[in-house]
Amino acid sequence: MSLRPFSRRPSSGLVLPALASTLLVQVVSSLGAGATPLLGPFLTQRWGVPTESVGYLTAMQSAGICWYLAGGSPMLAHFGAIRSLQIGLACVAFGLLLLSQPLLPLAMAGALLIGLGLAPNTPAGSQVLMRAAPPAHRSLVFSIKQAGVPLGGALAGVVVAPLLFWLGFPGAIWLLAALMVAVALFVQVFRRILDADGGPRQPDWPRMFVSPSSFTRAVRILQDGPGLVMLTAIGVSFSTLQACVTGLTATYMVTRHGHSLAAAGLLMATLLASSTLARVGFGWLADRVGAARGPLLLALLALGSSASILLMVLAAGAGSWMVYGCMVLVGATAMGWNGIHLAELARMAPVGRVSEVTSAASLFGFVGAVCGPLLFAFSVSRTGSFDGAYLGAAAQLALFGLFALWRATVAARPKG
Repeated sequence: MSLRPFSRRPSSGLVLPALASTLLVQVVSSLGAGATPLLGPFLTQRWGVPTESVGYLTAMQSAGICWYLAGGSPMLAHFGAIRSLQIGLACVAFGLLLLSQPLLPLAMAGALLIGLGLAPNTPAGSQVLMRAAPPAHRSLVFSIKQAGVPLGGALAGVVVAPLLFWLGFPGAIWLLAALMVAVALFVQVFRRILDADGGPRQPDWPRMFVSPSSFTRAVRILQDGPGLVMLTAIGVSFSTLQACVTGLTATYMVTRHGHSLAAAGLLMATLLASSTLARVGFGWLADRVGAARGPLLLALLALGSSASILLMVLAAGAGSWMVYGCMVLVGATAMGWNGIHLAELARMAPVGRVSEVTSAASLFGFVGAVCGPLLFAFSVSRTGSFDGAYLGAAAQLALFGLFALWRATVAARPKG
């Protein structure tokens, strides 16, 4: 089922409102979601479960994202991009309130809702930006928007611990939820111009949202364009590692290396701030070297990500400056790939199907984001070693990066 069509020809007057609205929602929703892993040590102690169990909470959040990406395209077509982003913020707010409850089942439901609220950012944002971004600067525009993910997480790293100190746990959660609602109301001013392209409504979207055929429909969508399957696969590999890094590093630093929650928050803020700058920088670089080099850049980033994780594991118990340096490297490499990846997906998508392609590819990416923390938590519970789990996650990306590098090198060779 196709989303409402829109032209590939950009409208220059829409660039700033499109980028401003999608970036703001991305930052704020990521701030709300970023509180979950930072609260990991506090939440697991509150529930009386092992510290590595925060990986299951992260996996539940990713499962919510997968659910929306599998069945949410008709919903996005029905409501439009900006309205979908507003609904997403409301889901994040309600999810945070459930997460504040002392009962683990309610908290898991809250994590699922947070994932459902985060998910519209990718397809709705891509729909808006593809219509507005000039082709010569498309990778940069997409990367700036995607920089909102680590920027929101970095803000969470800076503000969550002080909010807990000043307001207590319930007060901090309520304030974050109120922020989600306020931004959802604010972006209403952009809806008239950015959702004005119209298109057929999808009154049967609730049925499609829970339909088991959604996953197979995503597979068919990705088979419609050359190179989409390979591009999706490397996104899955990146997402697997990224979910482990964002979901468990704060707990790793607190429980294995004796950092306070505030210190772990600053380390996460450093990692995510580095990712913010790297996404913009790599987007600019991708525009300069040309679209044909996008897969090569992703392969090189995969290898760099694996090396940076190895360095982090080796240096995690060293001096603070060494640890902060590792956070910068991990953030730049393991989390700086998203903008290039989304721009490549948009470039390769059949005309009028950008949102569907990005939803389908992101769905498989978040399958990796679900499986990564689950396997990580299982590995730690069996071996007692966070280090081994990190190295395993890095190794799978290194192998995929080598394969992607070989593919990109073969494709670049002159024929005949």
